Amino acid sequence: QVQLVESGGGLVRPGGSLRLSCAASERIVGFNAMGWYRQAPGKQRELVADLTSGGRTRYADSVKGRFTISRDDAWNTVYVQMNSLKPEDTAVYYCVAERIITMRGLEYSYWGEGTQVTVSS
Repeated sequence: QVQLVESGGGLVRPGGSLRLSCAASERIVGFNAMGWYRQAPGKQRELVADLTSGGRTRYADSVKGRFTISRDDAWNTVYVQMNSLKPEDTAVYYCVAERIITMRGLEYSYWGEGTQVTVSS
């Protein structure tokens, strides 16, 4: 069973930065893609960013230019660097791995437990 463990969440002031990390229990080179979702209170879960094994990225429009996804295959870890944080970025952030196609479209097979990010003054 694949395990994804997120870290790096916390409380940060507006305009600040955080870097989230996701450590996988297996070699991430074996995944076709990895990424990050988030869910804010009362809202649907949404894709933040993902990165395919070929290096292609997708970002939510709301984070383009502020967030950067990256990976370190040697450490089996995926990161998201979050800059210029806004209160609306407050959410639980989930690491995901292995993209699949379902009746609902592109989804992910494996999910971490999530890490809380709170942006507040």
